[in-house]
Amino acid sequence: MKFKVGDTAETTRTIEQADVEAFAAVTGDRNPVHLDEAFAQQTRFGRRIAHGMLTASLISSVLANQLPGEGSVYLGQTLQFVAPVFPGDEVTARVTVTEVRENRPIMKLETTCVNQRGETVIRGEATVLVSDVK
Repeated sequence: MKFKVGDTAETTRTIEQADVEAFAAVTGDRNPVHLDEAFAQQTRFGRRIAHGMLTASLISSVLANQLPGEGSVYLGQTLQFVAPVFPGDEVTARVTVTEVRENRPIMKLETTCVNQRGETVIRGEATVLVSDVK
């Protein structure tokens, strides 16, 4: 499989409150800003927000299933959480190849998550080991 700078893939998912609750159960992150509406209403967000890492996990989905795909292994990821995601938001995670190493099966990718209003909610960079970079 051959990859080149500029290759892009994405996935879109609506983040539901049930997803937030399941993520809290799996990770143990029970911050009330995610789970308690009365508490969350008193915060700067005015209502419950999704865990940042739940939203960021959509990036992992793109890397594992599309680009670079099966057999890829995360080596690193930077993340900037620039806007909240609320239950009910539709989030598109997009990855774009920015570097393909010639001497090793490693790629760097720009990673972003954007909500249904076109607002960037997460941006960062992933470094991924791929099984076959030519």
